[in-house]
Amino acid sequence: MSQLPGYDDTPFLTNWPYRVHDCNRPQPRIVTPGAPPSSDCILPAPSDAVMLFDGSSLDGWKSRDGGPAGWKVENGYMEVVAKTGDISTLAEFGDCQLHLEWMAPAVVIGDSQGRGNSGVFLQGIYEIQVLDCYENPTYADGTVGALYGQTPPLVNASRKPGEWQSYDIIWEGPRFDGDTVVRPAAVTVILNGVLLHHRWELIGATGHKKVGIYEPHPPVGPLKLQDHGNPVRFRNIWYRPLTGYDTP
Repeated sequence: MSQLPGYDDTPFLTNWPYRVHDCNRPQPRIVTPGAPPSSDCILPAPSDAVMLFDGSSLDGWKSRDGGPAGWKVENGYMEVVAKTGDISTLAEFGDCQLHLEWMAPAVVIGDSQGRGNSGVFLQGIYEIQVLDCYENPTYADGTVGALYGQTPPLVNASRKPGEWQSYDIIWEGPRFDGDTVVRPAAVTVILNGVLLHHRWELIGATGHKKVGIYEPHPPVGPLKLQDHGNPVRFRNIWYRPLTGYDTP
C-alpha cells in the first residue's frame, strides 16, 4: 500500500485511471530550477501590464465578504494572515498573461498539504496550487503547480522554502453557449522558468475530493489568492490581457 498522502475513496477522474487526489498517482519528477532572484531583485513589469500588487498596499484587493483585505503588507510583499480568509482583486479580467512571485515560509512547519499551502485562482474559480514541495511529497494532483484535483505538473521545479519562486501563466478561459461549454479553459504554467503545463485543458472548476465540472459564468473574474492557514508571501503581481485573439 502507498505511504504517500492522498485518498483511495474519491471518484475517478474522467478519462484517467486515477481518483481525485489519488495516493497512488505517480509523482512528478524533480527538476532543479535556476538560481533564485535576490530578495530585493524584482524585475519590472512590461509597459502594457496592469499592476495588481506593487508591494505598497492592498487597496486593489478585497476580502471574501467584500471588505478590506486582511493580509499583512511589509517590505514589498503581502503575507497571508491565517483565518482572515481568501483575498481577491477588485479588477476582473479573462484571458491573460499573469505573473506573480511567492515564497513559502523559511521555517518549515507541517508536511504534505499542511506546509506552505496557498493557491492562485484564475477568474476566482480555477486553481493553480501553491505549496512548499521541496522534499515534501503529497498527492500528485495537489503538488506545487498542479491544476488542483485534476492534473499534476510535468515536473516538480520547487525551490527551497524561504526562496522566492515565480509563476508565469497563460490563461484562456472557457467559453459558454448558454449552459454548454463550447471551449474548455486552457492554461500554460511555468514555475521558476520550467514548463509545468502547456495549453492544458481543464475538466471544470476546482474542487476538493470531487470531480470538477463547468458551470456557466461571465468571461471575466477576479484573481483570488487562498488563505490555507500558512504565512505564504506574494509580490510583483501583474497581468497583460490577451488581445488579438477571439474575444468573448
